[in-house]
Amino acid sequence: MNPPDLDLRNLNSLWGGICAETLRRCGVSRAVISPGSRSTPLTLALARHTEIECIPVLDERSAAFFALGLAKQGGEPVVLLCTSGTAGANYFPAVIEAKESGVPLIVITADRPPEMRACASGQTIDQLKLFGDYVNFFHEFALPEADEARFRYLRQTLAHAVERALQPNAGPVHLNMSFRDPLPPTDDGGATATFAAAMDWPLFFQHLIVPVATSITSAIPQFLSDVHGLIIAGPSQPVNPAAHAAVVGEIAQRLGWPVLADGLSPLRNHAGTVPHLVTTYDTILRNPEIAERLKPEVVICLGGWPTSKILRAWLEASGARVWLVTRRFDNRDALHGRTMHLPVSLAALAAELPYAMDPNGYEQMWGNYEHHVRVAMDDRITQVEGFFEGRVTALLAQHLPEETTLCIANSMPVRDMEYFWPPGDQRIRPLCNRGANGIDGTLSTALGVAHASGGATTLLTGDLALLHDTNGWLIVPKFKGSLTVVLVNNAGGGIFEHLPVAQFDPPFEEFFATPQVMDFAKLCAAYGVEHVAITGWEQFGNLVAQPPASGVRVLEVKTDRKKDAATRKELFARLATEL
Repeated sequence: MNPPDLDLRNLNSLWGGICAETLRRCGVSRAVISPGSRSTPLTLALARHTEIECIPVLDERSAAFFALGLAKQGGEPVVLLCTSGTAGANYFPAVIEAKESGVPLIVITADRPPEMRACASGQTIDQLKLFGDYVNFFHEFALPEADEARFRYLRQTLAHAVERALQPNAGPVHLNMSFRDPLPPTDDGGATATFAAAMDWPLFFQHLIVPVATSITSAIPQFLSDVHGLIIAGPSQPVNPAAHAAVVGEIAQRLGWPVLADGLSPLRNHAGTVPHLVTTYDTILRNPEIAERLKPEVVICLGGWPTSKILRAWLEASGARVWLVTRRFDNRDALHGRTMHLPVSLAALAAELPYAMDPNGYEQMWGNYEHHVRVAMDDRITQVEGFFEGRVTALLAQHLPEETTLCIANSMPVRDMEYFWPPGDQRIRPLCNRGANGIDGTLSTALGVAHASGGATTLLTGDLALLHDTNGWLIVPKFKGSLTVVLVNNAGGGIFEHLPVAQFDPPFEEFFATPQVMDFAKLCAAYGVEHVAITGWEQFGNLVAQPPASGVRVLEVKTDRKKDAATRKELFARLATEL
């Protein structure tokens, strides 16, 4: 498709044009429009698009059923657009019918901006989730802004909405889109045109395709040869970790690409089956020159993005073509890149990839940096005086018995897994509540994992995560299994020491770090749980290596929160500059 003809007279007109172009490239060719003012930017953009048939229908209820008929006729999603207020409510009967009969509709309700809501502003009602559970997907869009990231978000969310209207079961989706004045395309003096001139619009739209069922090889043949290709393995908790690692290893073997594995991926614990495995990417990419040298052209992301903010920012800035391989149909791409969803199993992907891709040295570059940083990091953390949180994680990797299930609390423990957990073949199984990334229920989750499991389980947690779930100890009298709780007690929320807000004290210490003075020995005694205060690394390693046959125990390691934060920063900076 040729480069888009965009209206650059103001920000709203450009936003509307991006909407129209994205929808068309994703397979939308018809729009039914109910007249109104707030929807002006979208109406004009759809009407001026030469490849979208726009049909105005005065009555919203009739318009919705007319669009339903169009979508039934061709089996393709049809846009249904209206202004703010009760207009969208008149769509509800047709939306219900579309849901029950499996008809793809893309319902877009224009809306007033947030400051005009809930203040008796005219033609304004609460439109959020107006259709409840009768839609496959709902999204409230951010307001237009002259920022590339905001436009990438618009593009990818629209593309995802079209996909959700078709898969896994066809049905309606609801998009609520707010606009501030001016609504018509009045000239803004060239500000929008200046912004748009800096964008590569053909590249911006290039990856968008109609979301239809297709074979893997027909979808991704272009990137398989002589590119800087990267496989990203995010947090994953498969029932069979060994089988998961084996199929990822086959993908890596066929492509010859390096595999960057999150600390919560089972790949780090089945390292012998995965060629070109990289675990120190967070440190490597802190060197700007090397980060630029390693910039990928194509990325295959397996399941979801890793925890590392450094890696995410690098990938987002790379502009790489991305294939997101996941059987889930919700939007898993928070980076809003040039991403296409490939809803297949890893085994299906591996089966269709060709063998014997010729190496181009990219995987060797990663391998050299990985070896250097891993050796240096493993050595440096043993030289840190006193108790250091990073060494707790490294010693768990070294001393936990094979096939131990390791539960990890969110916040700092999950980051230390990313930073310090080395590759190995101990078949440790990492588990973590990474759906919402909260600390609530940490202890209770670990007790549930360990109960009657037939093996030993270890929980790595901070003090706040453990205190947040102290009622979990009430389960202990009925607990059947073996659980060792490794408690890193740094008297507060260590994760906040790594955020910019740490520079603002007060109120940082009281309201963010939230230090506590709990005596964990007494707390454990109150619940009849064994407590051991760790006094040395050798003692810690020996206890970790010998889990109890049954029951619950706590191994408490006291650390200095501020000192450890400074140690991490100094360590990463030094290792990055030494590359």
